[in-house]
Amino acid sequence: MQISLRPLIITALVSLLFGFAGAGIWSISGMGDRQVRAYMLAHPELLPQMAEAYQKSESEKRLAGISGAITAPFPGAVLGNPNGSVTLVEFTDYACTYCRASEPEVTSLIKANPDLRVVVREWPIFQGSDRTAALALGAAKQGKYAAFHHAMFSKGPPSDATIAASAKEVGLDLAAAQEFARSDAVKAELQKNFGLAQQLGFTGTPSWVIGNQALEGAVGADTLQRAIDAAKDK
Repeated sequence: MQISLRPLIITALVSLLFGFAGAGIWSISGMGDRQVRAYMLAHPELLPQMAEAYQKSESEKRLAGISGAITAPFPGAVLGNPNGSVTLVEFTDYACTYCRASEPEVTSLIKANPDLRVVVREWPIFQGSDRTAALALGAAKQGKYAAFHHAMFSKGPPSDATIAASAKEVGLDLAAAQEFARSDAVKAELQKNFGLAQQLGFTGTPSWVIGNQALEGAVGADTLQRAIDAAKDK
């Protein structure tokens, strides 16, 4: 008996684009009929457009009802223009190498977009990075968040030595920051960020939210700039 591979190819493509749940919906919805398969095979250029549309739709669903909580910063934990008309939210971890690689890209975006406000959500998912995240919020309490944020990423993975060096470089009262890092306000903020990341379906850092888009990974400055431009147009 001869078995056609076309349904398997289409299902595999949809699985890659949308995950196995999306492939299941594809089959159940009736989109897997012979004519649709033939059309999609004849027009493979539509698949990236489908993927983009699907991802946008899913982002809008996840952001519905929680966008205000996402864009409201912990006091002082903001980069760029604190009164900017466009807000980029970054979920970050100081132990994340991809976050470190993205840091200069965010800096360049701030320079290129004077109306850009970057809200940083501390999301310590690597072992031991919760301490540095809490201290960064302690730096925010002293009005030194941006300076400490940049200093930490410039000195490599978090450690006692890099924390001490960063604190000294930016003039941070480390003892006061450590005391504030143990406060209920800091604990509540970190728990909030974990919850928001979970609601958005994020699995790692860096992750981003801008306008009605949620993006995951080191997507690059060009992708983020396109998202900024799209947010400006709305």
